[in-house]
Amino acid sequence: MSLEQVTLVDPKVGSQATVLVGYGFNCYKFQGVVDGAPVDVLWSHPNFASGKERPSHSGIPLLFPYPGRLRGTTLSYGGKTYELEGNDTRGNAIHGFCLNRPWKTIEQSAARVVGEFHASQVDPSILTKWPADFRIVVSYELKGNTLASTITISNPDNKPLPYGFGSHPYFRIPLGAGGSAESCRVTVPVRKYWELVNMLPSGKKLPATGAHGLAAGLMFPETKLDDVFTDVEFTNHAATATIADGGSGRTLDVVFDDHFSQCVVYNPPHREAICIEPYTCLPDQFAMAEQGIIAAPQTLAPGQSMTCGYEIRLR
Repeated sequence: MSLEQVTLVDPKVGSQATVLVGYGFNCYKFQGVVDGAPVDVLWSHPNFASGKERPSHSGIPLLFPYPGRLRGTTLSYGGKTYELEGNDTRGNAIHGFCLNRPWKTIEQSAARVVGEFHASQVDPSILTKWPADFRIVVSYELKGNTLASTITISNPDNKPLPYGFGSHPYFRIPLGAGGSAESCRVTVPVRKYWELVNMLPSGKKLPATGAHGLAAGLMFPETKLDDVFTDVEFTNHAATATIADGGSGRTLDVVFDDHFSQCVVYNPPHREAICIEPYTCLPDQFAMAEQGIIAAPQTLAPGQSMTCGYEIRLR
């Protein structure tokens, strides 16, 4: 049985995006059109629509209620212990509960789709694995060669909801026909990155220079990254990361708002893509709070909600 998916089309430009609703509401295809030529922006496994490939390795995985790793496989919070999910092969939980389960389509038009994941309705067992029920609503909308996403997170429970959200897009390198991976320059407005020990933050910040110097820009062949960057520079509440392909003359912008305080940058081993991943929190935020590195984990009170968003622009 095939999984539910929705294809969006912008009739003026001819851009398209496809969202696999039945497998994490993952937007695994986004094709823009520049000077009459189609350009595939996102990298995904050819068989991803089957739902049998790793949910975190294609398209735009949605990471919630914890993006990145949490130390160990259990969480102690509010005097209770919760069994987590995800396995990073190092003994840690990773990426939350939403990226490999079906979502519900709650709104759809030619160029826009909205999906909902309400934990207690999708899978009641999640309530034994996280301190509170949660609801996350994500929209994707095509506006010419821009794919815009808005995320609203709400707490429908009667207890506090600790949370963090991350988007994990895989951007194809190079940017379409005539492009060159060797001539792609990656720029992200970040000034520091977190030292990682066994892929978990130690709590120490380091200057993002040299091999981590994304603010000045790094050529794609120089990037060998799987790092959490911080001290993001925002202008008018927005930060813009870019991939500029000198071979094709095309540029991809990733514009995210200032709810996203961290940004992971990752080179998958196949070297056909790079991930620029805005996160609303530091991975392993519970341990970081216990150590006094951050004041407290992000939390929504009962009935409270928050909204954030980002855009992917091809030009």
